[in-house]
Amino acid sequence: MTKNDDCLFCKIIDGKIPSTKVYEDEKMLVFKDIEPKAKVHLLAIAKDHFKLLSEMDGQQAELVKYMLTKIPQIAKENGCENGYRIVINQGADAGQTVFHLHLHILGGEQLGW
Repeated sequence: MTKNDDCLFCKIIDGKIPSTKVYEDEKMLVFKDIEPKAKVHLLAIAKDHFKLLSEMDGQQAELVKYMLTKIPQIAKENGCENGYRIVINQGADAGQTVFHLHLHILGGEQLGW
């Protein structure tokens, strides 16, 4: 899997920066966001470094598909029994601040827009 030595999330994956992990396997890591926007705010990151959905190759698209199949159980186990929101910011105008593909999982309360 591709890594970027300057990437914050690659450093978290490598254990160089601590995180509060809630799930990890060979393909993805899920941890608590340090600036939560909801009662439950998790970040699911691919262990393969790529920045945007538009940069995905076929293998990375399969990785995102895999992540999406794991998220429902992870969300439920972390307090999102009544529903959750998945957000994927793409680019600076969308609010992406770490340019390593990641999915925000928000829930644990009634969410507004």
